[in-house]
Amino acid sequence: MHKRTNKTIAGYHLLMILSAVDFKFSVDGDMIVREFLVQEFPFHINLDKEMDIISSLRQEDWEAHFLKYMDDFYEDATEEERLNFIQFALKLCKADDVITSKENYYLNLLFDTWNIENKDA
Repeated sequence: MHKRTNKTIAGYHLLMILSAVDFKFSVDGDMIVREFLVQEFPFHINLDKEMDIISSLRQEDWEAHFLKYMDDFYEDATEEERLNFIQFALKLCKADDVITSKENYYLNLLFDTWNIENKDA
């Protein structure tokens, strides 16, 4: 059973999956995730614990995990916070100057599920 998490933890999970779907590591991408966490300060999360959860996922489980945490973020965030998060997600996917089809797929899950029109991409 999935226990609901707050928007900070959920956002971290979402960004980490978005950063992994193209199988490329980007220092710029890492900095965007850190920027998100700084914005959420002073809320503290145990990054080691959350990374253990994320790294234990099999690739075929990423989408289901993404959807669960997307719902958690939605439930705990205001519309303004969701729009702000979308900007982080877009910035993360654009960090290497290429949005892959997988990144686009996951971004579309966010836009479609949260009923957000993409005015910035």
